[in-house]
Amino acid sequence: MAEIFNYTACRQLLQMFCAIVFFHGSEYVLAMAIHGKSSITVKSLLISKSYILAMVCSLIEYLMEVYFFPGLKEHWWISNLGLAMVVIGEIIRKLAILTAGQSFTHLIKIYHQENHKLVTHGVYQFVRHPGYSGFFIWAVGTQFMLCNPLSTVAFAIVVWRFFALRIPYEEFYLRQFFGSEYEDYARRVPSGIPFVK
Repeated sequence: MAEIFNYTACRQLLQMFCAIVFFHGSEYVLAMAIHGKSSITVKSLLISKSYILAMVCSLIEYLMEVYFFPGLKEHWWISNLGLAMVVIGEIIRKLAILTAGQSFTHLIKIYHQENHKLVTHGVYQFVRHPGYSGFFIWAVGTQFMLCNPLSTVAFAIVVWRFFALRIPYEEFYLRQFFGSEYEDYARRVPSGIPFVK
């Protein structure tokens, strides 16, 4: 067991730490570059009490399984699949931010602003909410990477539910801002979150 914990656990935990630091650090840097330092808040890091609780629970699951069921963590192909999901999710989300530019915000806009444009090119031609789908893939991928079966299911359900509620709310305002142009776009392009129209 010591060998498994020393090599596998150190690698998986290091990958997880790097994934979290890179995700939130790059979110902050991009938000600052696009919107300016004066409009950046702690919310730009996308860290909430629920998020911290979820990450702590996944770490607790990981450590308990390493101790009691070390064989669960030996499935390198699952861990590597998770790492690939983390990278793919990260790329999709960052492409969404870079493509949308000032139209990308972390908070839903309920008032139309002059610099808020309907973005339908780049990654947005494939999914309406690539930032959300990228985060969904990234979040679930972090748990695959740790070979955490319980947290994988929990993250998938919780993140899916969050976006299933958020997307209709956000799209209500997008329809107000962009009218038939958004209606046509929404008919042509999927949301990017499974089972969310």
